[in-house]
Amino acid sequence: MPGTPPAENSVVCVDLDRTLIYSSAALGLSGADADLPRLLCVELYEGRPLSYVTESAAAGIELLAAAATLVPTTTRTPEQYARVHLLGEAPAYAICANGGHLLVDGRSDPEWAAGVRVRVSACAEPAEVYAHLSRISGDFVRKLRMAADLFCYAVVERGELPEGWVAELAGWCAERGWTTSLQGRKVYCLPKPLTKAAAAAEVARRTGADVLLAAGDSLLDTELLEAADAAIRPPHGELAETGWIGEGTSVSVSGGVYAGEEIVGWLLERALNPGGVPRRGAWREKPLASR
Repeated sequence: MPGTPPAENSVVCVDLDRTLIYSSAALGLSGADADLPRLLCVELYEGRPLSYVTESAAAGIELLAAAATLVPTTTRTPEQYARVHLLGEAPAYAICANGGHLLVDGRSDPEWAAGVRVRVSACAEPAEVYAHLSRISGDFVRKLRMAADLFCYAVVERGELPEGWVAELAGWCAERGWTTSLQGRKVYCLPKPLTKAAAAAEVARRTGADVLLAAGDSLLDTELLEAADAAIRPPHGELAETGWIGEGTSVSVSGGVYAGEEIVGWLLERALNPGGVPRRGAWREKPLASR
């Protein structure tokens, strides 16, 4: 019976923006209006629709949540994640702030958060990085934010970015134990120990998972995709732009919001047949959180 959980337990960690859910600008729809899919709004911001999935993807997400432990996995802060409503009932686990917060029944797990603070303490303080971003920002930076007191990001106009600006920032951050990622209009700066993969491995441990599946589109998802037993990414985003192809990571044929639909189906097929998924993920090795 479709949607019936198998005997083995799968954990499915899925990035949100431009992997599972899509803004109007990222939908990637073309063709006659009459032929376009029905869309379901899954996020409102200040009372206005912001993010969407196709109706077929929404139905697949419900089946996926019934077949496995579905874990929304995002660089968003817990407050930003709270705007997203994928299911009638929120998933038991969610990973926010790129692994800085592990939400359990909607609340940040204090033990996990404390451990993250210890791991990132070896890196430069967020205030130092924020101050540097402030110094080097120009008119091309529209907003500068500190997120969850753990990392920083700038909202930029891509077409106005000075040549070499991101590369120079990445070099400066690397010397201080931080990593840099350009995603859409956002430039993220994060401590290197702050990873989605470590939090995903913790969820797998807590749930006694046999299989870890994952999906993501950015360089910040690389370690998560490598940690999983099987993973998939869309043909757009930072990973596509850099040509990244990881062992055991598939690429969806469809792009835009249709990629989200295809990714859900790909994950559901494997969640319903976990015995067919190779046991190859790095999450099975030394706990990622202790590296």
